[in-house]
Amino acid sequence: MEVNCEGCAGCCIDWRAIAPISSDHERRGPRRPLDETYNLVPLMREEVEAFVEAGLGDAMTPRLWHDDSGVEIGGERLAAIGGKPAFFLGLRKPPKPVEPFEIGEPEWLPTCTFLDPETLQCRIHGSDLYPMECAEYPGHNCKLGQQTECERVEEAFDGERLLDSEPPEALSGLLLGPQAIGEKVFVYPEPDELPPVVDRMLADELTDEDRAHFVASAAASSPGTTEHNRAVYETVLERARAADSWVGRSIREWEAMAENSDEPDPSVAERVEAKRGAPSTLGW
Repeated sequence: MEVNCEGCAGCCIDWRAIAPISSDHERRGPRRPLDETYNLVPLMREEVEAFVEAGLGDAMTPRLWHDDSGVEIGGERLAAIGGKPAFFLGLRKPPKPVEPFEIGEPEWLPTCTFLDPETLQCRIHGSDLYPMECAEYPGHNCKLGQQTECERVEEAFDGERLLDSEPPEALSGLLLGPQAIGEKVFVYPEPDELPPVVDRMLADELTDEDRAHFVASAAASSPGTTEHNRAVYETVLERARAADSWVGRSIREWEAMAENSDEPDPSVAERVEAKRGAPSTLGW
C-alpha cells in the first residue's frame, strides 16, 4: 500500500477538536468504549510483554466497553467473556503540542505517546517495539472494506493521504472472534477489584497502579482461554509498577503544561521527551 503520512499522523492524533466535521466511528453499535481515547490501537500479548521488558510498562492503558448484555460492575454493564470483564491494551495518548494537516498553528491535542510532536513521526517506527497493528495500517481496513483514517482526514482537511487502497498480500491474521482471546482481547481476573477503577476510567483519572494491573493481566493471559498464570501476573505487576520511563515522565509534564494552558510549542519535545531518553526520528 502507498499512503502519504508526511504532515499528517491522523491515525496517531485525536484531531476531532479541530475538524470541521465530526467523527465518532468507534462509538457505534452495542459496545462503546468507557474511555474517550480516539483510535486506541490494540496491542498483542507478546507486544505487551515486550514493552514491559523494555521498561515501558507505563506506556500502556486499558480499554473496557459498555455492553447492556454484559456483566455489572459498580453500576455499569461491561462487555465480558465467561463472566469476566473484557479489555485490550493500547498506547497512551497525552496532550501534545502538534500541528497536523498544516492547520496553521500548533494545538494541544491527544497524541500517541510515541509520536514526536515536531516531526510528526513515530519514535519507535520500524523497531522491535513497533506494534503490528500500526505497521499494517490501513491494510486491514481496506481488506475488510472499512473506511480508513486516511480517508477521514481527506474528507475533513482535503489533500491526498490514501494513495493506494489495495491491501498488501502479506497481512497478518485479523484475530477476530474466539482466536483473539488471550492474544489481543483479555479478561480481568478479579472483577471485584474493578468498581473504583471503572469510576476512575469514566472520569479519565486512571492511576499508574490501575494501568499496572491491566498490563499484568494481559501478560499473564493464556492464548485461546480466559486463564491466567499467577506467577507471571505477579512478576509483570511488579515490573509495571516500577516502570519510570521517559514515556511516563514526559506524559506527566505534557499533562501539566496542557492543564496550565502553556503556549503549544512542538519544539519543547526536545526537553520534555528527547532529553529524557526518547528515541529520535529520521525526519522526512
